[in-house]
Amino acid sequence: MLETRGVAAATLADARPVAAGAIRAGAMAPPARFSGYAAIFGATDLAGDRIEPGAFAASLIGRRASEVRMLWQHDPARPIGRWLEIFEDRVGLKVAGEFALETEGGREAAALAAAGAIDGLSIGFRTKLARRDPGGAKRRLVTIDLWEISLVTFPMQDRARLTVIA
Repeated sequence: MLETRGVAAATLADARPVAAGAIRAGAMAPPARFSGYAAIFGATDLAGDRIEPGAFAASLIGRRASEVRMLWQHDPARPIGRWLEIFEDRVGLKVAGEFALETEGGREAAALAAAGAIDGLSIGFRTKLARRDPGGAKRRLVTIDLWEISLVTFPMQDRARLTVIA
């Protein structure tokens, strides 16, 4: 069973604002690239799970960033771009991607992100190894097989957010 989970940090404070109505055929294109955190280590999500540092390491060794799908709201029929970079740092799973502005879905996602209307990130994964956590979380996710990262309205972790749009 594929699980989906939201997780990442910060706000759109560094985002370039786009005037209402500026995104239309023949108009200035919305920003294509963005970054953020798709997972924050040690933070308990709304399902009661906590992701451990290093949980993505094996998956990232076996799968390039471009092989992890970028989806709209976890819908496999709605890809909206591609991931350029995915790596773990001390905070969590850091990501950088670009919207596919040649597609209607990519343009719409970019425009909504630039307007600050949507900024959540959420991961789709299979749990490889989890442990019960006596400290409050239901599970400590130790090893995760990452399949996709989606732009979502409501992430499972409050800090799972786009942080920069350029």
